[in-house]
Amino acid sequence: MAVHQETIEVRSTGRGLFDVTRAVQAAVDKSKVATGLCTVFVQHTSASLVIQENADRDVLTDLGEWIGELAPESRRWRHDAEGADDMPAHARAAVTKTSETIPVAGGRLALGTWQALYLWEHRSRPHQRRLVVHVAGQ
Repeated sequence: MAVHQETIEVRSTGRGLFDVTRAVQAAVDKSKVATGLCTVFVQHTSASLVIQENADRDVLTDLGEWIGELAPESRRWRHDAEGADDMPAHARAAVTKTSETIPVAGGRLALGTWQALYLWEHRSRPHQRRLVVHVAGQ
């Protein structure tokens, strides 16, 4: 069994979804794994990962608006040490995911036709985010 692990740095430009599929696929390529699993983990508490549609940008816009309504900055939050978007970002990350596991088949991420892996930045200002990519298989 082959195992490969690396950390990918992703620079967000502020709140939104950022396609990291190509960067993660590059890690799979380096692993030389043909059949296995790729786990991606975000090392932050105010950002998350999501597999979502990559064809219609309106899907991502609608998701951003929905999560903004779910955890609005206008709510009275106790934790606001880093500004009004601080606690809403934590709440948004809490209802999404810190990791995704994707099968690897034929040396490629086995995503569906309309799927991509996104880093979901929940803070309003740009951040440098770290993703740990772990690939294991044959």
